[in-house]
Amino acid sequence: MYNVIGVRFKKAGKIYYFDPVDHPVEKEQHVIVETARGIEYGKVVIGQKQVGEEDVVLPLKRVIRIANETDAQVVDENRSAASQAFTTCLEKIQHHQLRMKLVDVEFTFDRNKIIFYFTAEGRVDFRELVKDLASVFRTRIELRQIGVRDEAKMLGGIGPCGRVLCCSSWLGDFEPVSIKMAKDQNLSLNPTKISGLCGRLMCCLKFEHDNYESVREEMPTVGKLVITSLGEGKVTGINASTKTVFVQLFDIPGKPKELSLDDVVTK
Repeated sequence: MYNVIGVRFKKAGKIYYFDPVDHPVEKEQHVIVETARGIEYGKVVIGQKQVGEEDVVLPLKRVIRIANETDAQVVDENRSAASQAFTTCLEKIQHHQLRMKLVDVEFTFDRNKIIFYFTAEGRVDFRELVKDLASVFRTRIELRQIGVRDEAKMLGGIGPCGRVLCCSSWLGDFEPVSIKMAKDQNLSLNPTKISGLCGRLMCCLKFEHDNYESVREEMPTVGKLVITSLGEGKVTGINASTKTVFVQLFDIPGKPKELSLDDVVTK
């Protein structure tokens, strides 16, 4: 077992485990840690706990120290510098006439590296751009191409539901979403109805899918013959969210009746 803390570097970013060593680290504190890309400033979102070897990536990085007010000022200065770097990079992109969209710029805490996030429809030859940026900033430069879902996570926005995007407010990791999930929930398959701001299937289709699957296992399939309190009939549709079944009754002509699942028995 390993004693760890969970640290986030962005509001809705992925949680990484670190070894607190002998530091009395508590939840909601900020810490300075060593990461694969350099020294970073992060927030503790999971207090000290014991986890198994299968839950950590070895070797486990250590907490250097608990952050102080000076460190917080450095973070603010880095954000200001990143804003200026964003403008500079835009000018360089236009100068080189590159078909790419700059999304965000980020300094590592120790300013050992600047990361430029961008989207593009295909591969981009940005070697000359990197040379220009390196000559301006005199530090290591990384250009990282991201997908449209990552772009939405970074930029944020309001979803079709009227709330702040899940990915930018609390969702740490993206999970696979399929069109089958929309079908299982009896949703319209119109792309404009089930797509988020990023143009991909909405992440929230995944949230209730397990519940829909478990309910559908209890429900009769369309076409099944059933017995109800109103007589025998044939299932023409189901509604997993309300646990009701639409039955075309043999002895009662007209539209199918919407009945409770408890009132339907498969023949």
